Amino acid sequence: MSKKEKLINRLKTKPKDFTYNEAKTLLESVGFTESNKGKTSGSRVVFIEHKTGLKVELHRPHPGNILKRYQLDILIENLKKLEVI
Repeated sequence: MSKKEKLINRLKTKPKDFTYNEAKTLLESVGFTESNKGKTSGSRVVFIEHKTGLKVELHRPHPGNILKRYQLDILIENLKKLEVI
């Protein structure tokens, strides 16, 4: 099982300890690139899939690295749109 498949399976269980770094790795493995919205974006990050133009907007968690439940729902919803899940 590849790292991508492991991350997808982990995400689908909606764990309480899914990290931003895991989300970034997963999104990049399916074709997204990370883009900050400029100098004033703060912790807001957009991941863009250039083939379809799909955008996933997340807030980089701070001070920790754990994503909130609604962010996991956003990830799952967008990965379903790409038919990855």
